[in-house]
Amino acid sequence: GLKNIAGLGKGTSDPYAIVTLLASGPGEKPRILGKTEVIKNSLSPKWTTSFLFDYSFGKETHINVSVVDEIRKQSDKTMGSAVFEIGDILGSRGSTKAKKLKRSGILYARISKAPPRSAGKLALRLRGIKLKNVDGLFSKSDPFFEIRRTYDGGAGGGSWSPVYRGKHMNNNLNPKWEPASIDVNALCDGDLNKRIQVAVYDHEKKGKHNPMGAFDTTVNELVKSVGGKFELKKGSKTYGTIAVDECKIIGADTSSVMQPPSAPAVATATAPAAASYQPSIMPVPVPVADFGNMNLGGQPLPVPVPPPKKPTFVDYVSGNCDLNMCVAIDFTGSNGDPRRPGTLHHFSPHGQMNGYEKAISAVGGIVAKYDSDQQFPVYGFGAKYDGVVRHCFQVGNSREVHGVKGILDAYKGVFKTPLIMSGPTVFTEVIQLAATQAKQRYQINPLSYSILLLLTDGAVTDVEATRQVLASVADAPLSIVIVGIGNADFSAMQFLDDFETRSGVNRDIVQFVQFSAHEHNKASLTRATLDEIPDQLVQFFHSRGIMPQADSNFSASKIVIDDYNEEADIDLSMDYGSDGEIALNGDVGCYIDNSYEAGIGKLHVMPPPIAPSGSAPVMAASVPAQPFTFQVQVPPNVTSGQQIQIAHPQTGQPLIATIPAGVPPGGIFTVSA
Repeated sequence: GLKNIAGLGKGTSDPYAIVTLLASGPGEKPRILGKTEVIKNSLSPKWTTSFLFDYSFGKETHINVSVVDEIRKQSDKTMGSAVFEIGDILGSRGSTKAKKLKRSGILYARISKAPPRSAGKLALRLRGIKLKNVDGLFSKSDPFFEIRRTYDGGAGGGSWSPVYRGKHMNNNLNPKWEPASIDVNALCDGDLNKRIQVAVYDHEKKGKHNPMGAFDTTVNELVKSVGGKFELKKGSKTYGTIAVDECKIIGADTSSVMQPPSAPAVATATAPAAASYQPSIMPVPVPVADFGNMNLGGQPLPVPVPPPKKPTFVDYVSGNCDLNMCVAIDFTGSNGDPRRPGTLHHFSPHGQMNGYEKAISAVGGIVAKYDSDQQFPVYGFGAKYDGVVRHCFQVGNSREVHGVKGILDAYKGVFKTPLIMSGPTVFTEVIQLAATQAKQRYQINPLSYSILLLLTDGAVTDVEATRQVLASVADAPLSIVIVGIGNADFSAMQFLDDFETRSGVNRDIVQFVQFSAHEHNKASLTRATLDEIPDQLVQFFHSRGIMPQADSNFSASKIVIDDYNEEADIDLSMDYGSDGEIALNGDVGCYIDNSYEAGIGKLHVMPPPIAPSGSAPVMAASVPAQPFTFQVQVPPNVTSGQQIQIAHPQTGQPLIATIPAGVPPGGIFTVSA
């Protein structure tokens, strides 16, 4: 559980969570998405609030979840913070990720796709009748009710998570609770026949509420049961009755949800602004105690009525789809002698990445999040071994390497083998191998999909042979991303952009991107290379009638718990207004270091300055910028006296630098800006 920071003799902390969407660079600003409700006297809070925001496969999106103790008449205190990347959560079992907090406790975040349209609000009024007293002989229970949903596709009895929690009624076994207004999308994803649960508890000031019984139902059943009653059960025993005095859906978009006959839509409420995000996802921060004794395994997804709409990419990656990646690297002689600075395979002693390293770390870093075993085949082509040109050979000491770092290590290690860089540039063999392996995985798991990341420094030698191979593998569960490294003429590669039209194949599986256009912008590269993959994946599965599936073997024990990251999981400086509003204290300084040089597996959050006690919030922009010194490597074919455009390593802003006299191509010079 969380660490109690209420202080000696002051009871137990009252935690709530603040969710902040972090900026992806200095040109953007972070944005507080909102805060959860406060859970009184609890070190294992179970919040019901969800948050909506956009998601894109080709862009890293980070959120900071700050857990805060509400202190009456004083400033609230932070209990711990954790940063989550949305792709990490979606790519994890059960779309759930866990992180240890600095002081104590573990924070869980779960994501699900938000329906694209509003299903309206459920207006609900419940009443308890002759509830059983669970508060002892000399007092009466203080009952409140929760409305819960499942995330596992089961019919109840699986993982129940609260969506709404009402106020308790003191000393009352026949409570008439206040009317509830519940978002139908949040409750059941707009599926009015999905099982939900109503649970009643006896409120306890110390936070350990006593169960008073529950019953399972659906939104449709509740609507049809107005004036009726449900038995409140605890095990096999009846603990009273719950009467439904009112239940109707208001403000629903009737094109997106089926209304029951007895509940005509009343279009009086407008859809929330967040409902316009398409697609969106909802992270729900949940502490570790909620998962300890829960069965999170699900049943197969029920067949919905009416027939399901076409699933989205988020549906598949959170629906047991396993993405696999393999990498193919060009070792033809046109890359130049790797021992010479300025050539494409040269490894800088100053830690600067070459183009191949940047493309692997950027593109591979995103795709790897969705690969369950983190094992990646790495191949090379265009080099001689034993006097024979190999157009497909293993890179590294094993058939697969672990993680993106393993790919980079294997790439560097290949130059310690008796390799002779040669030619010509032939893609056909690595494409055929990638397609064969993709089909083999598909035979084992029909929800398996592969991505080939192919890096080359020049145009393919035989365009027609390449076109024929691409057409022959278009039926494979495979997407091919080709990145052109260097400044060669890639005009001959443009046939890839209209491959589907010219080949007559009714499926586009290839995307070509020239690295030089994104050399100074990692986010731009990942968007350009991965933008088409979601549609390609959905088209492949949907055209074959393959739908997302629930992970029936998922359980809490299979959730990987990440350690606290001192550099990333920082406590953001917040300004708590007397009106309940929360603002970042100097928000322009809080962003993710998303540069190529940030490193593999490393995350740096640049925190905003902290305002001095009693003073107004300090904006980072008010602090004079100090000159920053960094080194630049001269590109090939550029001589002293010429000007080049570079990106500032800290701000990403474009700069013009003049090559100093005496510095040759591949040489290093210093810039201060």
